[in-house]
Amino acid sequence: MEKSYSNITAKEMLHTLGAELKEFKRSSLLTPACMIFEVIMEMLIPLLMASIIDQGVMAGDLPHIYKTGALMLLAAVLGLIGGILGGVYGARASAGLARNLRAAMFRNIQSFSFSNIDKYSTAGLVTRLTTDITNVQNAYQMILRMCMRAPASIIVAMAMAFSISARLSLIYLAAVIFLGLFIFFIMRKVSVYFKEVFEKYDDLNESVQENVSAIRVVKAYVREEEEKKKFHSASMNIYKMFVRAEKTIILNMPVMQLTVYTVILALSWFGAHFIIYGELTTGEMMSMLAYCMNILISLMMLSMIFVMVSMSSASAQRITEVIREESSLKNPSNPVLNLADGSVSFEHVYFSYDSADEAAGLSEKPESYVLTDVDFSVKQGETIGIIGGTGSAKSSLVNLISRLYDVKKGAVKVGGVDVREYDLETLRNQVAVVLQKNELFSGTILDNLRWGNENATEEECRHACKIACADEFIERMSEKYDTFIEQGGSNVSGGQKQRLCIARALLKKPKILILDDSTSAVDTATESSIRKALDKELPEMTRFIIAQRISSVEHADRIVVLDDGKVCGFGTHEELLKNNEIYRDVYESQMGGQGDFDEGRSGAVPYGEKG
Repeated sequence: MEKSYSNITAKEMLHTLGAELKEFKRSSLLTPACMIFEVIMEMLIPLLMASIIDQGVMAGDLPHIYKTGALMLLAAVLGLIGGILGGVYGARASAGLARNLRAAMFRNIQSFSFSNIDKYSTAGLVTRLTTDITNVQNAYQMILRMCMRAPASIIVAMAMAFSISARLSLIYLAAVIFLGLFIFFIMRKVSVYFKEVFEKYDDLNESVQENVSAIRVVKAYVREEEEKKKFHSASMNIYKMFVRAEKTIILNMPVMQLTVYTVILALSWFGAHFIIYGELTTGEMMSMLAYCMNILISLMMLSMIFVMVSMSSASAQRITEVIREESSLKNPSNPVLNLADGSVSFEHVYFSYDSADEAAGLSEKPESYVLTDVDFSVKQGETIGIIGGTGSAKSSLVNLISRLYDVKKGAVKVGGVDVREYDLETLRNQVAVVLQKNELFSGTILDNLRWGNENATEEECRHACKIACADEFIERMSEKYDTFIEQGGSNVSGGQKQRLCIARALLKKPKILILDDSTSAVDTATESSIRKALDKELPEMTRFIIAQRISSVEHADRIVVLDDGKVCGFGTHEELLKNNEIYRDVYESQMGGQGDFDEGRSGAVPYGEKG
């Protein structure tokens, strides 16, 4: 669930968006200048037209008609050039702003800690990077061009009209005030709908993302119809919100047209009387009608701008929220840049995921902790097994080693130094993590392996794959190490993917390797081969192995038994069999009935915690 963005003020939003204009400030200034120049040229044309009628046609002065007509043509051409330049500069400024906003968002997302990422859904971030950015881009171009042109047209046309006839111009003034109040009322009501619409967009994108990424599961369980209904529901929510907004906006056009026709009739009625009594010439009357249309069309443009701005304001707030989000994990002012060895110690560690609990003072309650008073030490080069039921916080424990999260109490030390004192990049380069559901990216096998070390030679990649027992299936592929991996690794099996991820982690040459249930998809013989290769090739590397199968950890130097976030056993396989009832029950269950850790505990219930 994403948090509300109502705490972002208008000042913060404008400051954040404005900071991303950067090299496009010049284009942003030239656009309105060109639009104002175009308006001035256009407003000269009705005056010149009045001169042609009154001093040329009515007086029969043909040279005056030619001369004034040439000036009208020149004004039209200059106005056209101003409009074209305004369009070019406006497109450059708006597209540039969109590019910089996307870059700023993506750059900041890369700095997020896991705690920051937990606040946003993946679909929500995708919507912000695509739909929301596009809305802001379109709105900014509209603001630079139309938002400058429309008010300038109204002001200049009104000034011209008052210079011709102040009394007739009061009709314009009344129309402008009426329509201005009406547009304000409409937009105030519509803006609420648009804020809700983009939350519905997140739901729609989430539905699409889930379906596409899990399409094989959908088809395997014949759930196509249910997924269609789910998508239809999300799509209908957006449809209903837009219909509600459009029902309100649609009032804009008939009210605008009614006002236009009313003003034209009033001008024609009173203007005819003024002409009869000699207070107004025919040419001036034609100019007044031209200015009338300019003013009212400009008002219509303004109403469209308000609609666009109302839509984009919600998008702008959502974008600003991501850009202004600060990572909950910060580098210290004087970070430690060298990790001495791979020793690890947990010193009375308490940990909780929910920062809201902490803010509310709930973190002091024992039941709010995911990990409680974890205290043990590991020497460099040791292999540590971690075993526990679903929800016992196995993954949470190892996530603290590479400082993916920070502890709430106590300390996690690596190489004798608190992880909060290290430079983050230094620490994470020395701690390699292989997850059960690690990701592969589109590209060749070599491309994926070099995520671990971009400068790794092919020979180094082959050696890492040999340790991870990945070389045997790679050599059977037609393109071998140049085989293309589809997005997400969809063209390799689960076991093959896990072995490639282990090889990728080994290329980092870390001091600490964490295998988070990362051999669950390989057979026990392959798992044993990987373990023996690691022992032989990398004896100085500290290893943490999370597993459900006791056979995966029984050869470890020591084993941590976790139960509900607490360490309830720590020792060798033999010691735990003698002294730890939970471990012994699981061992007997698995050896006898091939059960997993949860099945080995009488009445064990999953805790529902992350990891």
